[in-house]
Amino acid sequence: MSASIVHPNVSEFDALLKGDKPVLVDFWAEWCMPCRMLGPVIEQLGEKYAGRVAVAKVNVDEQPDLAARYRIQSIPTVLIFNKGELVDTQVGLRQADVYAKVLDSIIDK
Repeated sequence: MSASIVHPNVSEFDALLKGDKPVLVDFWAEWCMPCRMLGPVIEQLGEKYAGRVAVAKVNVDEQPDLAARYRIQSIPTVLIFNKGELVDTQVGLRQADVYAKVLDSIIDK
C-alpha cells in the first residue's frame, strides 16, 4: 500500500477534513470486488497528488460510524472534500481521470 494513503478512524478523519488540503475518501470493504478493483486507482491518485491532496480509505466494516455519517449505502463510494465541504460524490467503479478532473479543478482554484 502507498504511504501517501491514510486509513483514519473517526477523530483522525475529522482532523483530516480540517486540514488545508482537499481530501479524497474511498469508502470500501474487503469483501467488495469493485472496491478491490478500485484499489489500484486510489493508489495511483495517492501517488499522483502526494503532498497536494489527502487520500484516505475508510473500511465501512471497521468504521461504520463514518459510513453512517455520510449515508454510504453502496460501495465503493468516493467522496471529495475541499475546505471541509463535500464537493463531489462518485458511487461505483470509476477511472482515475474522473477523480483527477475534480481534484484538478479544486487545486487550480
